[in-house]
Amino acid sequence: MNAYIFPGQGAQFSGMGLDLYENSEIAKKLFQQANDILGFEITKIMFEGSADELKQTKVTQPAIFLHSVILSKVLGGSFKPDMVAGHSLGEFSALVANDTLSFDDALVLVSKRAIAMQKACELQPSTMAAVLGLEDNIVEKVCKMTDGVVVAANYNCPGQLVISGEVKAVESACERMKEEGARRALLLPVGGAFHSPLMEPAREELAAAIERTTFNIPNCPVYQNVTTTAVTDPTEIQKNLIAQLTAPVKWTQSVENMMKDGVTSFTEVGPGKVLSGLVKKIDRSIETAIATP
Repeated sequence: MNAYIFPGQGAQFSGMGLDLYENSEIAKKLFQQANDILGFEITKIMFEGSADELKQTKVTQPAIFLHSVILSKVLGGSFKPDMVAGHSLGEFSALVANDTLSFDDALVLVSKRAIAMQKACELQPSTMAAVLGLEDNIVEKVCKMTDGVVVAANYNCPGQLVISGEVKAVESACERMKEEGARRALLLPVGGAFHSPLMEPAREELAAAIERTTFNIPNCPVYQNVTTTAVTDPTEIQKNLIAQLTAPVKWTQSVENMMKDGVTSFTEVGPGKVLSGLVKKIDRSIETAIATP
């Protein structure tokens, strides 16, 4: 069985999607559709923009979504997932891949999500940090012991966990992580505390949009960040997608559950190959591939 996996924020690069646009009529049509839906030429920023321009959340999230989804459409008949999953933002790409969401509806939601998250970031100084070389339970314990808001946000692979919260709380937690034996605990260049309680204003804003959107019965299960298990019920998928903004991304647990359920290979669809690397760190013996048109 083959699982298709979709990356999240951080995988962007200048020139992303240009080869798809130039070599596929399907891709060209979808990119032009995206410009119309978003109300600005995201293709110009994706194909020619600087790293700084691509780093704007309102651009980054739709850009990664578009690269991933359009690539999956270009693959055509060879794209046959038995199950799908996405890391944070990548969950929206996964839900288009298994026909839960339409391309147009998902792009509108991704754009609203990005803008709502940006607004939430501006309400309070907040950040994230990567903690390397500690057991998950120790990271969780340190977060609980630290004053202020700081939580485990991304369970990426064994020994690699991202924490998220108020700047002072995250800085303080990083010092304690080092005292507990962390190999590294370093602040990430992000402008907010994604997947933490500080995203509550964004969650409320996105919930209203998600509840107005049609969610279809998927053609294969999605392993969602919040539950880590196979989900096929549209109402449950909707509920988990809303919860995702303030809940941790349990990527390690999702991959482990997909393997327990019979996956023998993972194919990453989208910019970069970060997720394939994480899968290999979870289980070195599993087969991984990068989708190419």
